[in-house]
Amino acid sequence: MRTYVALLYSIILGEGRRVVMSNLKAMAERIGLKNVRTLVATGNLVFEARTAKISDLEHRLEKAFEETFGRHVDIIVRGAEDWLKLAAGNPFPDDSADAADQVAVRVMRRPAPVEAAAALQAYAAEDEKVLLVDGDIWVVFSRERPSSRLLAAASHKRMGIGTSRNWNTVRRLAEMVGSRQ
Repeated sequence: MRTYVALLYSIILGEGRRVVMSNLKAMAERIGLKNVRTLVATGNLVFEARTAKISDLEHRLEKAFEETFGRHVDIIVRGAEDWLKLAAGNPFPDDSADAADQVAVRVMRRPAPVEAAAALQAYAAEDEKVLLVDGDIWVVFSRERPSSRLLAAASHKRMGIGTSRNWNTVRRLAEMVGSRQ
């Protein structure tokens, strides 16, 4: 058995319909995943499964989600070792220490092309940073502005399938999978 992290892209199903984490956990258990745990109510799963291709796990989870909740959601899966590598590769440790909620990583299903990540820099404010690390896009958002043009610019259409998590979530997921290694 190996430990994996699954990140749901968006679990907003419409007015009055939100995904309860206990229901998400039950869905994952129904398809045979073991020791399923959730982190915050935004669609983060840690689970164990027999060694499998990442794409197969993503497909199984997406299919089960659609059958259970009636809507397709992109789900990105990483093995525990890859998640720990992602967390250790945070290129903005000082910013993360100062304001962890302002540092985020867009975890990509397939590595973001260098030119796509570089194009994001055009949307960054003076006090924002963008960096591509191992195919994922790390961002430090402005502390001065409540909204950033980077969020809209980092869409599926421009970057490919991926989902963002702030440093607090990345770190806590790393702690969860690290304790299972």
